[in-house]
This record gives sequence, C-alpha cells and structure tokens, in this order.
Amino acid sequence: MSGRMKLIIHDLGAAAYRAILELQQLLVDQVASQADAPGHLLLVEHDPPVITLGRSASADHVLVGRDVLDARGLELHHVQRGGGATWHGPGQLVAYPILHVADLVGGLRGYMRDLEQVLIVMLGRFGIAGHRVPGRTGVWTDQGKVAAIGVAVRRWVTYHGLALNVCADLSAFKMIVPCGEADAPVANMECLLGRRVDLAEANGALVECFVEVMGMEAADEAAIQSGAGSPLAGEGQT
Repeated sequence: MSGRMKLIIHDLGAAAYRAILELQQLLVDQVASQADAPGHLLLVEHDPPVITLGRSASADHVLVGRDVLDARGLELHHVQRGGGATWHGPGQLVAYPILHVADLVGGLRGYMRDLEQVLIVMLGRFGIAGHRVPGRTGVWTDQGKVAAIGVAVRRWVTYHGLALNVCADLSAFKMIVPCGEADAPVANMECLLGRRVDLAEANGALVECFVEVMGMEAADEAAIQSGAGSPLAGEGQT
C-alpha cells in the first residue's frame, strides 16, 4: 500500500445483523464513489444471533429445522460473501472492513491472507498460537478453528469480513456445518485461555493488529448515529 491509508473505526457494540449489512452497503457506496475515501472497520457483536449462508453453502449445512431456529430466536440470512454456513451471536467479535480493492497490496488473495495474519498476531498477544490450515480459510488452534473469514466485493470495495470466537457459546455451532467443514471442531479464546476474555479487550487488540498488519492509520473513532434514515435506527446499540 502506498502511504498510510486512513481507517475509520466504528465500534458498534451489539446490533442486529440486517442493520449492519445495510450499513456495510451504505459505506461500500461511499468508498466506491471517492477515489481517496478512507476505509472503514466496523466492530460488532450480533444480537439477536443469526446463521448466515455464504455462496458455497447448501441447505443441508443447517442441521436443525425452522422450529428450533425460531425457539432460539435465530434469524437465517443468505448473503453474498464467500464461504459456507456460520453463526454470529453474543460473545463473538465480528469485524467488517470496508476497503477499496485498489488499496490492497496483494489484491484479494493477499487480502485474505492478511486478515488471517491480523488474527494470528492478535491471538499471539493473548498467548494463543493461531495458525493457518493449507487449502482452507480462517485461523485454527490446537483445539479447533477460532476464527472464520468470508468476504465479498461490490463496486471494487470489500465488505463482510471475519468472526472471532471470544467467549461465544460453542454449542450454537452444533446447529450448522461450520463453513462446510464437518471435520473441523470450533474453539473460542475463553476456553483456550481458561479465563474470561472481555469483548472490549479483544476489540482493542484487534484494531491495533489490523492497522499494524494492513499498514493503515486509525482515524478518530466515528460514532454512527441511529437517527431517522440510518440503518441502525431503533437498534439500541451499546
């Protein structure tokens, strides 16, 4: 990347999936319309929880019926990101980078590896050894996959992103075939460390590692208002 691209950080707390998807699309259009527009990094914990199905997902990757999803308050969304089925909910840190493809040094393939490196470096700060698995996307540990990655591009701008299990209830993943990988156990930071990990602690570390690995400069934190016309209207984010 030439120079240090500005990156606006949006810490959105807990918010519904659909509102954040609409916000991503809004920011994609903003970045696409300005050659020198700063990038954005949205940090969120999805509540109510959702199951999302990416472009390579199939119906049999959801292992429970609609009655179970309804009983657990789970929404189901078909989305344009790469990858299969995943779960988002309380205790999971989700990060959505909105970046112009032209600003990515290694193109989209390099971008995926950079996102993995962000997570590996960040986990290392907590004393967790994260690693890649050849032929697969995401970050693994000796106890299982701790982070999933799935991105999409529209108007030459990235959206969707990564999901890191911080203190998420891992039983939720039994309702799906995570990322289509039936042989891949799922882990979270809390189990790996044997102690409680606060999402705010994980948020701060992820931001620091993101700007370090991507060679960006964090701009002043932005506050996205939930007023009329905003995708977050009525969401009551924290």
